Amino acid sequence: MNLGKTEPILEVENLVKHFPVQVGILLKRTVGHVRAVDGVSFDLRRGETLGVVGESGCGKSTLAQVLMRLEPPTAGTVRFRGEDMFAKRGKALRALRRSIQIVLQDPYTSLNPRMTVGDIIGEPFDIHPEVAPKGERRRKVQELLDVVGLNPEHINRYPHQFSGGQRQRIGIARALALRPEVIICDEPVSALDVSIQAQVMNLLGELQREFALSYIFIAHDLSVVRHLSDRVAVMYLGKIVEIGTEDEIYARPSHPYTQALLSAVPVPDPAVRARRQRIRLAGDVPSPVNPPSGCRFRTRCWKATEICADEVPDLVVRAGGHHPSACHHAEEQHLLPS
Repeated sequence: MNLGKTEPILEVENLVKHFPVQVGILLKRTVGHVRAVDGVSFDLRRGETLGVVGESGCGKSTLAQVLMRLEPPTAGTVRFRGEDMFAKRGKALRALRRSIQIVLQDPYTSLNPRMTVGDIIGEPFDIHPEVAPKGERRRKVQELLDVVGLNPEHINRYPHQFSGGQRQRIGIARALALRPEVIICDEPVSALDVSIQAQVMNLLGELQREFALSYIFIAHDLSVVRHLSDRVAVMYLGKIVEIGTEDEIYARPSHPYTQALLSAVPVPDPAVRARRQRIRLAGDVPSPVNPPSGCRFRTRCWKATEICADEVPDLVVRAGGHHPSACHHAEEQHLLPS
């Protein structure tokens, strides 16, 4: 797909979400803030998949919660189809929730064990009855089961009667129920076996083509999102440090953090594997309560110099580069075959 001229459906600008750190039982006092998301900007185009990748604790899931209006933002703006999402209330907010849905990470805990599959998938119709009148709900739920590759006759079964991969298909069917335009996939395959991961990823690709969906696909593993994503944003400690097309990120990474992540991705070709050097990062991820000054990655970076501690690097296209990178010393490295 040529996304260069496709209009954005979602525009995120300087999005911030800080959680207060409080002490005391009765008289609580704020002593700091967890900077979960700290100035994130990107856009999502119609029919596009944007992969958001980073280690646990980098702010990916918090980003998803803010975009879903499950958490209020601390600052920043998000526009959906050109309109301010955070300004919507009442009926306008309900309509927005129809258009942006989510597939959660763990299929074993995201489905109510006391509800049948038909009730789980049909629950969105209770909140938005205009989508499916009561007389049509059973038929629509069975159609959704068929769309995600499950037997429509299993509508009266309970979640414990399905495997992990089948449960995630139920979660996908529930997300599709309201005919959304955007689906946020919050690590939807991380709890599944590798063979089942591929099946679910293929299903998501088929559904995207059939229903013209836009995805934000969150993962901690760069290899998982490679073949589904049109573009990839790499997050570290609440910030996007690099963003580019699939080819730019995987074949020509420029930020040291992206290079380190990619050096750990298994490569089947032994000749390529022999030429590639594994980059091992020193130390642990700093606390989001007290992140390092300047570049947040500098405490683990082998390229860090004095400027890295003094100045926050902007996410811009550097000299000789092809895509934005937030590094004072960014340079492209060829780590994987294109």
